[in-house]
Amino acid sequence: MPYVLGIDGGGSKTVCVLVDDSGQVLGRAEAGESNYQSIGIEATFKSIESAIHTATNEARQIINTITIEAICLGLAGVGRASDIEVVKNLVQELQNSKILPITWSLQPENIVICNDALIALVGGIGHDVGIVVAVGTGSIVFGRNHQGKTKRVGGWGYILGDEGSAYKIAVAGMNAALKSYDGREIATSLVDAFKQHLNLESIEDLIEVIYRQQWGVKQIAALAPIVDLAAASGDEVANNIINDAVQELVKSTSTVIDAIFIPDSIYEVVTTGSVWLSRSKIHERFSASIIKKFPFMQVIYPRFEPAYGAALLALTTLL
Repeated sequence: MPYVLGIDGGGSKTVCVLVDDSGQVLGRAEAGESNYQSIGIEATFKSIESAIHTATNEARQIINTITIEAICLGLAGVGRASDIEVVKNLVQELQNSKILPITWSLQPENIVICNDALIALVGGIGHDVGIVVAVGTGSIVFGRNHQGKTKRVGGWGYILGDEGSAYKIAVAGMNAALKSYDGREIATSLVDAFKQHLNLESIEDLIEVIYRQQWGVKQIAALAPIVDLAAASGDEVANNIINDAVQELVKSTSTVIDAIFIPDSIYEVVTTGSVWLSRSKIHERFSASIIKKFPFMQVIYPRFEPAYGAALLALTTLL
């Protein structure tokens, strides 16, 4: 029986699933991050190797011999031809690994290397036609139509893009709190909310936290729930921030739809990422806005995880 590996490699963790030709998951494991752009190729290799090792060891409890005939790696930051060559070399190193309890039977056509947006689409919907709106620390919208044409909007990082993301919501919230403190903005509960959450004597102490302590993107993005909760509690300023974020996501999604789908066609939009779990009903606001513009589409939560989407892509190479 042929077996395939699906790898989801991102900036926070690496997930590996081992799947048979019926689509059944026989092993699953997580390891450290594997965005080689930020941690280097050697650390990325170790994370992927570790995830494969643990997942296949789990499967060996019920399978004696595991021969991998296809693999798909959906990795953050991989899109250019030079990135794909780097990952191809990594796959070759995996086949030479001395610690993996598997044998390899890979042909070039059975190796799929892509960005993590594609595997999020395939995993979320269950096939490769539709749109994924991934919104967590950052944001990106990616779509693929029946003809195989793709369109990406966003994903440009916290300085150049990431509209609608947790990072941008958090920054907008802090900015609004400081404007309110200055008298440039109407009163908002965000001032006290940030003070309480960060144990600040004054909102002015945000300077110490953000600048002098050199907070990173993920630390700042983790403050987005403060804005979300304030919006859910009825704060006008916070609600405006959430509405702005929603409209940015609607605009990005509309751009993808207009680029690759014909009017009145039926397709699904899958929403993934932490921002959709908000208390201020970001998901509901987004769904209502986008369906008003495109009434034939459906907005769904993911059916499967991205790593399984990678496995499905690997399986298609064996057909």
